[in-house]
Amino acid sequence: MFSNASTFIPVLLRGLETTVQVFILGAIFAYLIAFIAGIGRTSKIGIIRFISTVFVELFRGTSLLVQMFFFVYALPLIFPGLAMSTFFAGALALGLNYGAYASEVVRGAIQSIAHSQTEAAISLNMSKWQRMRLVILPQAVRLMLPGFGNNAIELLKGTSLVSIITLSDMTFRASLLRSSNTSLASQVEIFTYLLILYFLLALPLIFLARWLEKRASKGVSTA
Repeated sequence: MFSNASTFIPVLLRGLETTVQVFILGAIFAYLIAFIAGIGRTSKIGIIRFISTVFVELFRGTSLLVQMFFFVYALPLIFPGLAMSTFFAGALALGLNYGAYASEVVRGAIQSIAHSQTEAAISLNMSKWQRMRLVILPQAVRLMLPGFGNNAIELLKGTSLVSIITLSDMTFRASLLRSSNTSLASQVEIFTYLLILYFLLALPLIFLARWLEKRASKGVSTA
């Protein structure tokens, strides 16, 4: 059954660069958004908290695939000046969607810091920004690491959806192969290779997430 490796794997690997690039840009967007929205949801200013909450619930409560279609096809019709490439639209949708989920990791970590830490910082006459930057975030980031690692793995798997907006990633290449190799054996072989390639890409992230989880747990237990 697996006799076409030399034919199928090189074709799939042509989409590897696109998959990795979309993942990296999407991750950058996701973690920037996670911190902005996560910190915003802990704000004492009502309007900031409201906007952050609406953003998070909007992108958590709607389909990632629909969000991609919106950025590629609908947004340019509503705002012609905001037309963007499918690559950027796919990465942006991934970043917004997974950033909304990751913002809950940020919010939870910040809120888990003992209030006594804030009181101690206030007694030292620190401003709100100084308290967040110098006292709360350094402790909270340690607690965020395991969640961020898991979020990165999910984001990598989510990159396969960019094939639906015709971005030539590994899944798109697999679909092209499937259309030109209609036998059941060939299709099983194609998607088996695709599964293996995604697993190999995710493997370093899996090990990193486990390492971060152990490191963070160790930090908490000794605190």
